[in-house]
Amino acid sequence: MPHLENSYILKLSCPDQPGIVHAVSAALLESGANIVDSAQFGDRRTERFFMRTHFQLQAGGGGAICDDLRKQFEPLAQRLDMQWQIADASHKPRVLLMVSKIGHCLNDLLFRYRTGQLNIEIPAIVSNHKDFYQLAASYNIPFHHFPLLQSTPAAKAAQETKIWEVVEEHAIDLVVLARYMQVLSADLCEKLAGRAINIHHSFLPSFKGAKPYYQAYDRGVKLIGATAHYVTTDLDEGPIIEQAVERVDHAMDPDELTMIGRDVECVALSRAVKWHLEHRVILNGHRTVVFR
Repeated sequence: MPHLENSYILKLSCPDQPGIVHAVSAALLESGANIVDSAQFGDRRTERFFMRTHFQLQAGGGGAICDDLRKQFEPLAQRLDMQWQIADASHKPRVLLMVSKIGHCLNDLLFRYRTGQLNIEIPAIVSNHKDFYQLAASYNIPFHHFPLLQSTPAAKAAQETKIWEVVEEHAIDLVVLARYMQVLSADLCEKLAGRAINIHHSFLPSFKGAKPYYQAYDRGVKLIGATAHYVTTDLDEGPIIEQAVERVDHAMDPDELTMIGRDVECVALSRAVKWHLEHRVILNGHRTVVFR
């Protein structure tokens, strides 16, 4: 996405009806906005309309002008029964990474962060194990070790209280479960609704449990993949943002499948994180609309 001064992103959904694009464009024009790019989609099954518009305001006083635009846009939004938001495109999102003992997704996201592929801030990394404190230190990112020593509701609640304190202290915009192998409680899922992304192999639910790639090998699969989705109270069943697959064959052993699968997980997760942070994802019931 091009970096432009005083640029913003309008993201909306509403019941589908004629004239939405015209009304939105006119409202932006009246506020002196120049549309940089725009995408829209009408879902015939749900009869809802989805739109993402990247626009630029006149130089000087962008924030104040945008506040005025929000006020001017509100009557239109109410009339069309919109769910909408306007985000500052220059805002660098603050992302909390969470990991357990498997670090390929964490390492990939940190590399993309370091090289500018992800325009984000990472104020902290949280883990229930100590394995990656040195990796975090190499990026000068604080590492918080919150072990879960007992599998009791009280211990779980105490650990998640510490996690939530980190989220609040650092004003976190998005939490990424980069192979964090603990199930979040319903309470934390609700607190993070719409701003937590998880990754899992696409063998679910066919190959649940330990060593899914070994189970897949035993069944002779020909495609392996990964799914990045929003975290909800339904385990691994949140709205899907991105999926990636790779073809495999009979000559590959379980370790090779695991290696390929981890690469696919990295790709799917990084895309999902990027698209979310660029305000390209809009919920459509249990599904998502992704303006790539």
